[in-house]
Amino acid sequence: MESLQSSLKLAQYVEDMGFKRYWFAEHHNMAGIGSTAPEVLIAHVASQTKNIRVGSGGIMLPNHAALHVAEVFKTLEALYPGRIDLGLGRAPGSGQKATLALRGPHHSHGQDFPQQYEDLVTWLKNESPASHPKVEAGPSITSLPEIWMLGSSDFGAQMAGHHGLPYAFAQHFSHIPALEIFKLYQESFRPSDSLKRPHGMMASHIICAETDEEAEELALSSDLSFSVFVQTGRSIPLPTVTEARAYNYSQEDWKQIRLGGMPKFVGSPKTIEMKLKPFLESGLIDELIVLTMVYDQDARKKSYELVQQILK
Repeated sequence: MESLQSSLKLAQYVEDMGFKRYWFAEHHNMAGIGSTAPEVLIAHVASQTKNIRVGSGGIMLPNHAALHVAEVFKTLEALYPGRIDLGLGRAPGSGQKATLALRGPHHSHGQDFPQQYEDLVTWLKNESPASHPKVEAGPSITSLPEIWMLGSSDFGAQMAGHHGLPYAFAQHFSHIPALEIFKLYQESFRPSDSLKRPHGMMASHIICAETDEEAEELALSSDLSFSVFVQTGRSIPLPTVTEARAYNYSQEDWKQIRLGGMPKFVGSPKTIEMKLKPFLESGLIDELIVLTMVYDQDARKKSYELVQQILK
């Protein structure tokens, strides 16, 4: 409950700072992540904010019937017109056991994702897809949610380009070089009715503080969380820095964990600016969406403040 309220407060805080979007990802069977139902959180945050776009980063489409996703997001768009983003992903957002519980034993492993996408978009446009004639998705809407394709590999980049969609690359958990993926996206891009030129967003895990040392200390929480997940398969609630410090790891252990962990940018504003510079100056990335996994909410807000100053 506390984490959900913290998310709402953070959304209101970054809206006042001038941030453009606030997204929730779909994850299941993970004690350290609270967004099992992003569409519910989108409605809650949109109802308590005024201008910021709120959306999914993303909805894992193979976990759902396309008709249901269309109806949910048409309803959200009707309630908050011009403020809803529908980011779509192909991965399950969970491990094998939760995927089986979500999709059943005979699921397609995402192979029918392109067809699901076509059906979904047709329903969003107040039409019936050829695969389901005379089946309509309500309510009827006059504007569409902004549709994004998400990905952590070449599949999403190529599909986004083929359909003329904006593309968000999950750099925060992919070790594939981001700029190579964005080049592939641009090469694959075909203009569409909704988008005339490529529009790329990089999702990055950034922990920024006044000094490198302070930022590295704040990062211990997510370092430990990821390490436990890799070693045991268990997702744990994000530990405090004190809990992480007390864990039975040597300095060398922490160094190796950081080298092999989720990609993230950690440091002072000067350090973060230097690390982001190749990406921001590439001409391939139009937006940055920032994940900041730190336990202390004031430190989290401060990190977003410092990042905003870097990006001005």
